[in-house]
Amino acid sequence: MSRVNFGSKPIMLPQPVLIIATYDENGVPNAMNAAWGITTDFKEITISLGEHKTTDNLAVRKAFTVSMATEDHVVACDYVGIESARKVPDKFERAGFHASKSEFVDAPLIDELPMALECTVKSFENGILIGEIVNVSADESVMTDGHIDIKKLKPIAFDPANYAYLALGDKVADAFKVGAKLK
Repeated sequence: MSRVNFGSKPIMLPQPVLIIATYDENGVPNAMNAAWGITTDFKEITISLGEHKTTDNLAVRKAFTVSMATEDHVVACDYVGIESARKVPDKFERAGFHASKSEFVDAPLIDELPMALECTVKSFENGILIGEIVNVSADESVMTDGHIDIKKLKPIAFDPANYAYLALGDKVADAFKVGAKLK
């Protein structure tokens, strides 16, 4: 095998495309696209954020939702990542998004994105947001036999090596079972 070196770059595949939604001090919903996030415990998510209207909102409301971006809404999901709510206060509406208030946290659920983690802010220091996952909600349209069905959800992944959004592929094995063949 011959390897090619790319230097120090944030290439980790696949990366979820996370849409963070918050309310501002007046109850106006906002959303932003964040690619640098991951679950870091059973009830915890960690996301790297710069300075945004969203971070202003987090300081005020101490809550947010994280929806999985989907194939069906890739244009809107990309838009909320390339436009600033500081410049375009109605970017949530321009994206074609509609909000419903979470029952669990003081943050909006994006009606068009069928799965969300509903979170409170545990800490936000040096650009690192750590949220406590209070609830996960999903629309019944993306469920099969009481479980979230990734084929119905159609989440997208970010490819940082090629600056592209990718659809996820087919199941290749059962986690925590296929390796038992080697025992």
